[in-house]
Amino acid sequence: MLNEMYRRMLSNKSVIRETAAYGHQRAAQIGYENVFDYSLGNPSVPCPSAFTKAMQDLLAQEDPVALHGYCPNQGDPGFRTAVAAHLRAKFGLPYEQKDIFPTTGAAGAIAHALRAVTVPGDEVLTFAPYFPEYGPYVEGTGACLKVVPPQAPAFQPNLDAFEEMVTPSVAAVLINTPNNPTGVVYSAETLTRLAAILTQKSQAYGHVIYLVSDEPYRDIVFDGQTVPYPAAFYPHALTCFSFSKSLSLPGERLGYVAVRPGCEGEEVLVDMMAQISRFTGHNCPPSIIQKAAARCLDVTSDLGVYQTNMDILYDALTALGFEVERPGGTFYIFPKALEDDANAFCRRARDFDLLLVPSDTFGVKGYVRLAYCIGTEKVRRSLPALEKLAASYR
Repeated sequence: MLNEMYRRMLSNKSVIRETAAYGHQRAAQIGYENVFDYSLGNPSVPCPSAFTKAMQDLLAQEDPVALHGYCPNQGDPGFRTAVAAHLRAKFGLPYEQKDIFPTTGAAGAIAHALRAVTVPGDEVLTFAPYFPEYGPYVEGTGACLKVVPPQAPAFQPNLDAFEEMVTPSVAAVLINTPNNPTGVVYSAETLTRLAAILTQKSQAYGHVIYLVSDEPYRDIVFDGQTVPYPAAFYPHALTCFSFSKSLSLPGERLGYVAVRPGCEGEEVLVDMMAQISRFTGHNCPPSIIQKAAARCLDVTSDLGVYQTNMDILYDALTALGFEVERPGGTFYIFPKALEDDANAFCRRARDFDLLLVPSDTFGVKGYVRLAYCIGTEKVRRSLPALEKLAASYR
């Protein structure tokens, strides 16, 4: 008998992926250069040369049997040690090898973290707008995702509503900063109050409420800002990171969970995640990618193009009369649509070969997401199409 849960998921496919697929079809008709595809957050800059050199050196110099052999269930020890040292130096928290669990990207990190700190029937809170795959990640644990309503237009978390929604059933809170889809960086003031609420509620209910922090865009930040590190504000924090954006390695699927020192269960959480891997068939990301990334923790791809693209789009959108918050990071911008129905707005945008993602998929009405991880020249060429789209509403 077929599993009906997964059969039902076939009718609820990703709008982002569907839009990208339409873009490929349209490109076959009119040429890729003529389709302004802002749908998919796929990095547009190459990985740093240091990563390429690390891969070449490993293949040329290491014993192939050892290089391509199985890792321990907890991951490559050298990678875990290097990540812990990197986090100690960057954020001043005393991470050790035992606190790091390698995963297949941030998705694998979130899935493992949530399974480790929830049981079926628990609630997990997140803030709208949010990455839509959080739904399947949480549902797969048997927990229930509850969404805190948005606070437009700045889109800092709505902490008044959040405080009301933190009931005894809440086991974890899932946040994302810098945020997909808005590009908003959660402020130190926001994180301070969030931590205070979690501390107070944990004490009142007699159980720790964990903070799961999704941070794949941590290194893409604009205007000289510093991204506050959520685990520095709250001890019971599991940080989920991916090298997909910082090193432009989305296809290599490497990330990690970092269990903050002092977290409830610190001594067993990583070993628990290794057992979760047995249950899910995860069993470590590729060993060679872990070893290569361990040599590149203090470098990133050339990420400056994303600020260039953001500045161009932000200036153009505001000049055209769009309501839009200036992103603090990521490679997304989240303007308010020019009609209430964001889906209808995105359908009209296709008339001008602009591919945008409606905000409904992120738990918010009336906005659209543009993923501007495309060439700057193409961003500039898309501006007349944006002007025609705006003019069609006048």
